[in-house]
Amino acid sequence: MGTIPNDNLNIAVIASGIDEEYQQSVLLGIQRYAKQHHVNIAHFIAFGGMLANPKYDLGEYNIFELPNFSQFDGAILLSNTFSADLAEMLRSRIEEAGIPAVSLDRNLEGFYFIGIENASAMEQITRHFIEIHGVRRFYFVSGPDDNSESQERLQAFSRVLKEYAIPFADDQIYHGTFRGKDGRRAAELLLQSGQPLPEAIVCANDAMAISVLLTLEANGIRCPEDILVSGFDNIYNARNFSPTLTTVERPLLQSGALACELICRHTVGEDLPMQHALNAVPVYAESCGCHCSEAEDIALFKKRNFQVQENTVRIISRINQLSCSLVECDRLDELTDTLKAFICASDCEEFYLCLNDNWYIKQIRQETGYIDEISADNYTVKGYSKRILMPLAYYDGVFHERESFVSTDMLPYLKRNPEHWRAMYFVPLHFRERCLGYFVMVNSELPMHLLFHTWSITLSNSLENLRKLLCLDEVVQELDRLYAIDSLTGIFNRNGFQRSANALFQDCIAKQLPVMIMFVDMDGLKYVNDSHGHKEGDRAIRTIASILQVVCMKQEITCRFGGDEFFIFAADYTEEDERQLRQRIHAALDLCNRHGGLPYRLCLSLGSCVMVPQPGSNVFQLISLADNRMYEEKKKKNPSKYLKQGL
Repeated sequence: MGTIPNDNLNIAVIASGIDEEYQQSVLLGIQRYAKQHHVNIAHFIAFGGMLANPKYDLGEYNIFELPNFSQFDGAILLSNTFSADLAEMLRSRIEEAGIPAVSLDRNLEGFYFIGIENASAMEQITRHFIEIHGVRRFYFVSGPDDNSESQERLQAFSRVLKEYAIPFADDQIYHGTFRGKDGRRAAELLLQSGQPLPEAIVCANDAMAISVLLTLEANGIRCPEDILVSGFDNIYNARNFSPTLTTVERPLLQSGALACELICRHTVGEDLPMQHALNAVPVYAESCGCHCSEAEDIALFKKRNFQVQENTVRIISRINQLSCSLVECDRLDELTDTLKAFICASDCEEFYLCLNDNWYIKQIRQETGYIDEISADNYTVKGYSKRILMPLAYYDGVFHERESFVSTDMLPYLKRNPEHWRAMYFVPLHFRERCLGYFVMVNSELPMHLLFHTWSITLSNSLENLRKLLCLDEVVQELDRLYAIDSLTGIFNRNGFQRSANALFQDCIAKQLPVMIMFVDMDGLKYVNDSHGHKEGDRAIRTIASILQVVCMKQEITCRFGGDEFFIFAADYTEEDERQLRQRIHAALDLCNRHGGLPYRLCLSLGSCVMVPQPGSNVFQLISLADNRMYEEKKKKNPSKYLKQGL
């Protein structure tokens, strides 16, 4: 094959669980080829199926809804790292975008397919157990039932047993998920069954096989003396475990590089075969009683382990520091400031915090005073909001001001600086199924570290804690408002009046400034209630409250005392101010009666006093005085026929 032109291509890579060695090896092959040919890679990664929490998985896999494939030149899917349903959803969207795509280890219609021939190597290992070690009693630890590789390995194993007429039943199979915990659980169930132990346990991958070995050893069962064990994939831990693991070497780096090469060659119009098969090779080692000569040199192994341990301790320390700092953040700007120090220490060239514009939803309906219960309709579960907020952006060694963009862009700087190769990692931020947003790291080794998932969980949980704090503050503010505000009229109640007026009253005592108290009473409320109903009576009370709010122009404090009684308080107020206030009240009342459309006339009785308060007095003493004057005014009135009916 010839040299591929440098077209600054952009390829999307979809994968789940990149803390596993299979995914990391494939991605490393992709990245090596991409960097050599100046092809930018945007990884959309999830950590689904790890925590046995369906709602959490829903939040993780939602990142696969983000890529706008029309903005890429091609796509690579590590299809056996997620479900067949997700693979089909992605296949449909990529097909609609009209770009070439490669599927690894799961054949998807219309895509280039790269498969590693599993069957032959599994058959060879099974025959090896039978012919070389004389095994007749087997137990098989399988991967997911809907995974094509898992099915292929189990079928190859079963064919060989059938060929040798070795009995094998369904209860001799444990169906797992390719995770280490499955190996442990399979071994525990086997030991608890009371059945004779098998002579060999064949595992569909190395992670499960190593857990089987550890569980057997913990129960006093030796390998290979008591039971033979094999795995599949030949990961680093398999090569350097004790005993070294009999397994299968798969050309994972080669498959990743080939996937990237197929996209590049397709874009220049080269006609390529759709199907590509790579060969896997069995590796016989100590776990089946065979000599192993491929283990890493012990000196190099010790040095590498020390380096890994030192790096892990350093990252754990950073995560712990970050977690402790984030928990103290009460505002989003505090959280982003805390993140800045970590970003600078994480050796990434770029970092972007991208949040749904509805990541924090106001729960209070101010117009009703109702505290709304958050439901699935209030926040994003599938996909992302139309606009994405970016409260933190770091590139060119500088932190930049926040901005927003449409979610179909994924990142405003997706294709920035075409002369510089970029490996981008898009990582979901969520709490259970609630989608908060995502973050993007560029040219960093951290996403491939075992603890990166822990770091992303820490950031997600911190955002959720902040969201809850903001909601709690909002609820507290609303409860405080309800404590101080009359629910019918929206003006102060007695509590709010006392809290607002008391400080002003005390200041006027200290400075010997006059205060004004006006008591306002509606005339004829009983008549309105009896003749027009209590809803109309409530309307009349709200109308009076509105009139009082409109006419108060000098920072007066208006309060509904209860029922149809109101009072107004003002500091540093003169007799002339009080007279003008009365005039405005009567003028507004008259205007309302002429043009308000009420089926009755509103009428008020007013009583007020203006004086310099004396030390030791309180505002309610003046209210009593104003109340008495209002009552005197009411008695002096010559009521109309309407008012006689109401009193």
